[in-house]
Parts: sequence; structure tokens; C-alpha cells
Amino acid sequence: MRTGNVPAALTIAGSDPSGGAGLQADLETFAAHGVHGCSAVTAVTSQNTVGITGSVVLGADLVGAQIEAIAADIPIRAVKTGMLGAAAVVEAVAAAIGQLDLPQVVVDPVMVSSSGTRLLDADGVQMLRAELLPRALVVTPNVPEAEVLSGVAISSPRDAQEAARRIQGLGCSAVIVTGGHAPGDEVVDLLFDGRTFHQCRTLRMAAPGGVHGTGCTFAAAVAANLALGCPLLDAAARAQAYVAGAIAHARAIGRGAALLDHFWRTSG
Repeated sequence: MRTGNVPAALTIAGSDPSGGAGLQADLETFAAHGVHGCSAVTAVTSQNTVGITGSVVLGADLVGAQIEAIAADIPIRAVKTGMLGAAAVVEAVAAAIGQLDLPQVVVDPVMVSSSGTRLLDADGVQMLRAELLPRALVVTPNVPEAEVLSGVAISSPRDAQEAARRIQGLGCSAVIVTGGHAPGDEVVDLLFDGRTFHQCRTLRMAAPGGVHGTGCTFAAAVAANLALGCPLLDAAARAQAYVAGAIAHARAIGRGAALLDHFWRTSG
């Protein structure tokens, strides 16, 4: 039996049967970084590359039990949360993270799917703000999510900075407002660590028909790089470059949005 020091990361997220987003995308991202992926399922969705047709959120007790089972057995170096689906699940996840002292928590505050389906109601958003964000090392909202969390309408870099300040004031150590929804030839991700603003920049990549799962993949890549020992700013820059490459190599698998090539650095 081989033993080794392969780092492990845990994703706590919903299932996307198309493999484009959710825990499937997270696990592929972890694997592409040489990190062992563990998962706790929060919701089961029926979706494909076109959109979501239904979802069922798992019971909060079962979600918590999954997290406890993994943490009791496998040393987890980083955690990524995605779709949580309900206030009770958000509360259970936050409680488990606190009780088990899970490290380097990356919160992707999933509220709405790429196709526009609501994935977390107002009570869930409030629970996210009150209970989960204070346990996060970093929160990775896109512009619409940052607007909801901060109450700031974002139409300029200064607005994004103010939104980041307000979100960081909710208790998380740092915030990355991702720039994929903002206009321009460059994607500018804004990181605020409570003291200093940093910008990570890359050329904007596009795929015909759009892409699916960029937010999940970015947050998972941040978590993977943290698990590998990278400081947060390096983890953010590497995650941005990884997502840009995955978009550039995206593949039209189905009739809707293209899916990221999570293994673009090794595939032919």
C-alpha cells in the first residue's frame, strides 16, 4: 500500500450531473492540481448544459454528518463551499466548520445559477452573512453576489472596493470580488485582505455560447492552491490563470453552455 503526503481538500456543494459545475467541477479542479478531493453533498439537481430543471436540498443533519465523517478520518487542508440551498444547511455547515476547526475555508456564495435559477433564498443569504462568512478565510463573490452581500450597487472599481470592505466587515478574513461579470478586455479580480487591495488581471477569454461553472472552478482552484501551501494572493492569481486556461480550452459537450476543460494543462 502506498502512503504519501497528497493534500486533501473538501468541497461542500450541490451535485451537477452534467459535470460542468458544482461538486463535480470542484473535484476535477482539485484533481487537476494534484489535491485529493473529498465531498459533502448538499443538494441534488437535475440539470444539463442548458439549465436547471429541478433540485432537492438534503437534510441539514445529513450534510453535517458527511462533513463529520470526512474530518474524523482525513486531514483536510482547505474547504470550499458552494451551493448550500437552504438556511438550515448553511447553519449546519457553519457549525460543523467551527466545531471541527476546519482550516482555510473558501466560500463561494452561490445564490443564482448561470441560467438564472435561484439557489438560495433570502433567509439562506442572511444565514450566510451571519454564520458562515465569519468562519471564512476568503469569500469569492462575483459582482451580482457582491452586490447582494454588501448592499452596494457596483458600476465602477471604487464601488467594488466599497463592496469588498463591507463584506470583509461581516467577519471573513478576505474577499475576492471576481471580475468576470464586469465589462472590458481584461478580467480584474479584486482581493481585499482587510488592509490592502490587490488586483489580479488576465485577458478575458470567451467561448462560443458562453461557459458554465467558472465561479465554482475559481473558488475550488483557490482552495486547491491553499491546500498546496500557497499564500492567499498567490492562490488567487494561480486560480485566475487556471480558469482563464480552462475557458480557452472549453468544449461544447451539449446543446447549451460549453464546459471548462479542467485538465487543460495536461490534455492534448
